[in-house]
Amino acid sequence: MCFKVFKNTVLFLVLICISCGNKVKQEDVGSKLNEQPPNELLHQVLNDKSIIVGANRTEAYLPLLQGKRVGVLANQTSVIFRDKKRKATFLNYNHIIDSLISLNINIKKVFAPEHGFRGTADAGELVKDGKDTKTGLHINSLHGKHKKPTKAKLKNIDVMVFDIQDVGVRFYTYISTLHYVMEACAEQNIPLIILDRPNPNGNYIDGPVLEKKHSSFLGMHPIPLVHGMTLGEYAKMINGEAWLNDGVTCDITIIELENYSHESFYTLPIRPSPNLPNDQSIILYPSLGLFEGTDINAGRGTEFQFQRYGAPFLDKAYYKFNYTPVANFGAKYPKHKNKICYGTDLSKIEAERRFTLNYIMDAYNHATDKSKVFNTYNFTVHAGTEKLQKQIEAGLTETEIRATWQDDLEAYKKMRSKYLIYD
Repeated sequence: MCFKVFKNTVLFLVLICISCGNKVKQEDVGSKLNEQPPNELLHQVLNDKSIIVGANRTEAYLPLLQGKRVGVLANQTSVIFRDKKRKATFLNYNHIIDSLISLNINIKKVFAPEHGFRGTADAGELVKDGKDTKTGLHINSLHGKHKKPTKAKLKNIDVMVFDIQDVGVRFYTYISTLHYVMEACAEQNIPLIILDRPNPNGNYIDGPVLEKKHSSFLGMHPIPLVHGMTLGEYAKMINGEAWLNDGVTCDITIIELENYSHESFYTLPIRPSPNLPNDQSIILYPSLGLFEGTDINAGRGTEFQFQRYGAPFLDKAYYKFNYTPVANFGAKYPKHKNKICYGTDLSKIEAERRFTLNYIMDAYNHATDKSKVFNTYNFTVHAGTEKLQKQIEAGLTETEIRATWQDDLEAYKKMRSKYLIYD
C-alpha cells in the first residue's frame, strides 16, 4: 500500500500542465487560455513556502477515491503544485482533474461554480454547461439554471470532491456553492471530501453580520462580512449549526492544510476569479466589494480591479485621479463603460489586512448627486443589512457604525471557535 501511494505521488510530479480555457456557451472549453492575462504572481516565489494545501496531500485522499465513481467540483484554482512546498514559478502546477484521471481515478462528473470551470466568466454571469476538450468530461455549471446539484446530476456518484480557493468574504459566492453541494450530497447520502486551502483574509473577523431576512446567494448564513475561516472550517460550521435544508448533515472529510495558521500570509498564485488579479485586490476586496451594491465602479474594466474606485458623479474638484473603464477580460459591461470616472487609486498603497468603511463613506460624502450612489437592494444583500446604508446616509462616523456590530461579532466569534481547525 505504501509503495502504491508513493508511486501515485511520483506520477503527480511528471504530469504535463493543463492548458485549457473556458467559454460561457456550451461548446469547447479548451481553446481560450490566451484571453486571460497571466497572473504576475506566477513569476514570483510565494511568501510562505511551507504551507501545503489539501490537494497536495494526495496520500490522505487517494485511498478514499480508488475504486469509486467520483464527482469533482473544481475551477482554475483546483491545482496540485509540483513542488510540495508550492514554490510558484510559471505554470508550476497540474490541474486536479488531469492529475486524478492520470492516476486512473474514475471521474464521472465535474461541476463548476461562479465564473466557470476555467474562471473566465464575468461576476454574476450565468454559465451554461460545457465540455472539456482535453478530458472529454461534461462540465456541469452550478451558476446557471441550477445552483444546487440535482438528484439526476449526482446519479452514479459514490463520492464528491470539493476543491476551490476562497477569499474569506461573505458575498464571494463559493461558500454558497459549498452549502448547496453539501446539502445535495447529504440528501443523496454521498460523502464529500473537502481539499482545504488557505484563507488570504483569514486573519480577522469584521463587518455587519447578515440578517436572515436578507439571505441570498450573496450571503446565506448569519456571519460577518469577513468570516475568518477556511472552507474546511466553514463546512464544519454549516453542519454544526444545522444550516442545511431540514437540518440534514453532510458526511464530510476535510483534507487539512499543513503549516497554516490564521495569521499566515498567503499569496494566491492563480486568480480565484477574473477580477481579483493580485494580493492588493484580494486584501482590498472586503472593503471595495461594497461598491458592488452602488453605482460606483470598483476598477472593473481596468487592469486594477478592486484597487480603485470612481464614478462620473463623484466630485472631480476633490478627486484628482480619473480613469475610463472599458470592456475587458472579466468585465464585458463594466459600470460607466467608456466614461470618465473620478475617484481614488489604491493600487500603490500599502494595504492593511483589515476591513474599512472609509472608502465608501468618502465616496458618498463627495458625490455630486448622492441619490445616484446606492442601489438599495444590491447594497443590502452585499452588506447583509438595511442598516448600513441608512447609517452612512445619516452621517454616522465609522466608529459609531462599528459599535452597532460588536454584540453580533462577539456572538459569532464564540460560535466560530467551535469549528476552528487551525490556530
